Amino acid sequence: MGRTAEIARKTSESNVSVWIDLDGTGKSEISTGVGFYDHMLTALSKHSLVDMKITTTGDVHVDGHHSIEDTAIVLGQAFKQALGDKAGIRRFADATVPLDEALAFAVVDLAGRPYAVISGEPEGQQYVRIGGTGVPYSGSMTAHVFEAFAFNAGICLHLRLLAGRDPHHIVESEFKAVALALRDACAYEPRIAGIVPSTKGAL
Repeated sequence: MGRTAEIARKTSESNVSVWIDLDGTGKSEISTGVGFYDHMLTALSKHSLVDMKITTTGDVHVDGHHSIEDTAIVLGQAFKQALGDKAGIRRFADATVPLDEALAFAVVDLAGRPYAVISGEPEGQQYVRIGGTGVPYSGSMTAHVFEAFAFNAGICLHLRLLAGRDPHHIVESEFKAVALALRDACAYEPRIAGIVPSTKGAL
């Protein structure tokens, strides 16, 4: 059985549908109504090697906040479902990713104990509006995205920006660092095939 999941969530603010395959090749079809966020989720899929199909419609006439955060919630729920009992996975991983002047460091533990620490962004990043025509992506949303994702996926995530000046580069390096860490943490370790990587025997 493949490690796949499909979850839909509808509220008065958004309608989100997510399908993922943890054992994919990084193919994606993503439409959230926020162009820059689509770009970031495409990068997350590409570098984690998790295939993703994500469709979100929401109240973008207000702003992109609900559509962005709600997508992260459902994506996290899909990860949790697809991981199953986590037998044989590596569980822990980290990655450091540069994008020109920006440098991001991510560490994940797929232990089922949700926690998120997001730090290091320069003052003012939270007020930046990124994107071309259409609905912009607020710099403050990156922390919301990864907090919502981690808490719904049952992941402990530490994400630290080590350097960065350009807002686009900052966010992209952060998404790619998380992607690479997830790629390694979700991977199977052949030496513990079928064994849950915990002294407790369950995650």
